[in-house]
Amino acid sequence: MPFWAWKFESSPGHQITQRRTLPNPQGPKRLTESMAIHLHTDDLPAGLDLGGTVAIDTETMGLRMERDRLCLVQLSAGDGDAHIVRVTGDHDAAPALETILGNPRILKLFHFGRFDIAVLQARFGVPVSPVYCTKIASRFARTYTDRHGLKDLVRELLGIEISKQQQSSDWGRGDLSPEQLEYAAGDVLHLHRLRDELNAMLDREGRTHLAEACFRFLPDLAKIDSSGWCDLDVFAH
Repeated sequence: MPFWAWKFESSPGHQITQRRTLPNPQGPKRLTESMAIHLHTDDLPAGLDLGGTVAIDTETMGLRMERDRLCLVQLSAGDGDAHIVRVTGDHDAAPALETILGNPRILKLFHFGRFDIAVLQARFGVPVSPVYCTKIASRFARTYTDRHGLKDLVRELLGIEISKQQQSSDWGRGDLSPEQLEYAAGDVLHLHRLRDELNAMLDREGRTHLAEACFRFLPDLAKIDSSGWCDLDVFAH
């Protein structure tokens, strides 16, 4: 098993957690040898530039949007670092975060974006677009399997093992553990590379246009879900 060295630095409203892996050729492959997790409260720092393509994920208290509150929003520019915004409910708006979510020139990457987009749009009142969903892309590109979870994609396409042990976790607690932070960060650190791999497969199989049509519809589908229609298949007979 790899050994992990953790370093915590904190300032008001902003905590930086840095992880470094010690050499261990027998351990699982990792995206980088070092990673910084920047923990913020209720918003990103003003002026933070994460580039034109941003990976995004969320953690909530459960899977019922009308009941379970949003606790975390994770973002990554694809550089091996993650920014995690802890949503406390003390502020109604998050101007810096909302600027990224609603910017039409920034592509937002998700895995199973249908849920995350619905939660973000309902919480912040900002249309989240344009978007890309690696789960949708996988369903069109990897028709040889029914395993389209993030862990399966990262293992097959990138040769990296990620842990899902913290998937069911108390994300509303005020003192998130190092394991929770690592798990939350892991959900966004690999999406840029997954998109590149899946795009190549979609192009090879001639299915890019199908995936892109679904991406364009996804924010509207999320709006339908958050309006109470998530259990109804409106396309059924």
